[in-house]
Amino acid sequence: MKEIIIKTNDAGQRLDRFVSKALPLLPESLLQKYIRLKRIKVNGKGAKRDTRLNKGDVLQLYINDEFFDKPKEENSYLKVGTPKLNIVYEDDNILLLDKKPGILCHSSGVWDYNTLIANVQAYLAQKKEWRPKEENSFAPALCNRIDRNTGGIVIAAKNAQALRIINEKIQLREIDKYYLCAVSGKPYPAEGKLSNYLLKDDDKNLVSVKNKPVEGAKLAETEYRLLCSKGRLSLCECHLLTGRTHQIRVQMAKAGCPLLGDTKYGNPSVNRRFEEKGQALYSYKLRFDFKTDGGILDYLNGKEFKVQKVDFAEKYFGVENLDF
Repeated sequence: MKEIIIKTNDAGQRLDRFVSKALPLLPESLLQKYIRLKRIKVNGKGAKRDTRLNKGDVLQLYINDEFFDKPKEENSYLKVGTPKLNIVYEDDNILLLDKKPGILCHSSGVWDYNTLIANVQAYLAQKKEWRPKEENSFAPALCNRIDRNTGGIVIAAKNAQALRIINEKIQLREIDKYYLCAVSGKPYPAEGKLSNYLLKDDDKNLVSVKNKPVEGAKLAETEYRLLCSKGRLSLCECHLLTGRTHQIRVQMAKAGCPLLGDTKYGNPSVNRRFEEKGQALYSYKLRFDFKTDGGILDYLNGKEFKVQKVDFAEKYFGVENLDF
């Protein structure tokens, strides 16, 4: 139990709103539950959530110690009362998650509990599959990341051994990633391989394409194929052979078919016409293609997983079945 004495600047606030500010890690649902159960008391007595606090009031908080910690990414899962995850596949070792556009994989410098990793950790903690207090160093982790405005499959490891193996397989290019993208125009030829060098400007977070090797540029290779076209737009599948920053976005733009909604490399007039402000790009399919020992994950070898739906494929092309 911890006590808080209400000072002048805190007087006049509702009980629930004050506690929410004082304990930012405490989920709203749990806060309201603790008030109902009288685990949050004012001057030794239970109180309603809309009770106005007065100077000198003493709050008794019968709440676990971890909720009094300073908020940071490592404990942001505590704030997640009801995890929101779109699970494509789950077993004892990994989770495959369909991350929707607009969701961050990790917080971007400012504490944020509305991230994919916070929801993953909350989900596993609430299932008792991960017990943070019993762990010395491991926490469930994401093995790959997808940009905020891009959707698709993200792999999460439930244990240290799975994390090590998946990270190794990603480095060895033994996990194939396939993307769907809506582009302006129609690629010619209908399928092929884009191969050039990408140079990243870290200050501007922009990537430029070079036809020949230059200092700092990295080889980027993407296989693509046209799936269908409708009006001024085409739906393409892209298979990453390398994994560079903004690879598909910048290579397709260089090929004359910029992604719909791409504000960095896209066509502004097309984006305005369709009122799209985020790139139409989705990591819709993943295949495990182990060429080396998969250890405890060897059962995944040869398996393929897909998301159920990609909004822009259905909206602009009427594609509901992703069986390409």
